[in-house]
Formats: sequence, C-alpha cells, structure tokens
Amino acid sequence: MNEFFAEYQVAIIFLHVISAVVWVGGMIIMRFAVHYSFAHLEGAEKLQRTSHALKNLFMLVLPFVLTLLATALIMSTAMGLHFSDVSAIVIVKEAIWFIMALNFALMFYRRTQAEKNIKIAEFAKAKAYLEPIGKYMVPLNILLGTVAIYLGVFLSHHF
Repeated sequence: MNEFFAEYQVAIIFLHVISAVVWVGGMIIMRFAVHYSFAHLEGAEKLQRTSHALKNLFMLVLPFVLTLLATALIMSTAMGLHFSDVSAIVIVKEAIWFIMALNFALMFYRRTQAEKNIKIAEFAKAKAYLEPIGKYMVPLNILLGTVAIYLGVFLSHHF
C-alpha cells in the first residue's frame, strides 16, 4: 500500500479533496440555491421537483462519496495516521465522514420513499419524507463536511 500511495500520492490526494468539495459543495448549492428557487412552487409540483433535484444530487455525489472513502482508507493506511501524533484528529475526521455517510444514506432512503408516495398521490406522506432533508439533514452534512475539510487542511500541514 505504501508503494502505491507513494507512486500516486498527488492523484489520491486530489481525488480525496475534489470528492469532499463536490459532496459538500453540491449540498451547499442544493440548500442555498435550488431550495430557494423552488420556494414559489406549491403542492405536488414542488414535491416532484424537489424529489427530482435531490435524486440528481444524490446520483452525482454518490461516486464522490465512495471515492472519498477509498482515498481516505488508502491515505490512512499508507501514512500510518492511526499511529501518529495526530491520530485523535484522524479519528474525529473519520467519525465525521461516517456520520455524514449515514446521514446521506438516510436522505437517499427518505427521498426514495417520497418518490414512491408522489407516484401514488400521497403528497402529505411525500412531504413528511422530504421536509427533514432540506431543513436538517443537508445543513447537518454541510456543517460536518466543512469541519472535516478544515481538519483535512490541518492534517495536511503535519505530513
């Protein structure tokens, strides 16, 4: 693993950083641009567009989430981060990304359930599935992702 990382270090770090940027940036755009552009819509149309936009976002960021995980594992193993002076920060960063991934999976599930309810005209149920995504879940991942990116920058100055 060490030789692989040494050979492809720049590419691995780039993929890690761009994955974090796309994931967190995508959520920021969704919450603060797309979300407000749907404010004038009402009822079924708003739910349909919101569900569709979330589906597009989730399909876009999913490969980046997986890439982030893979590159984190490569870097952590190859650099021995769990056995370094900054191991506590590494563990916190890993915990943050883990929580974000769980939250992402839950958002993915909720959006899928909302779409099923939209198709059968159960709009109140669809709204109940979608509403927490924009109000709480995406903002939580934005906050956590921003902290994780900061910790990554901090860690980059120690190696």
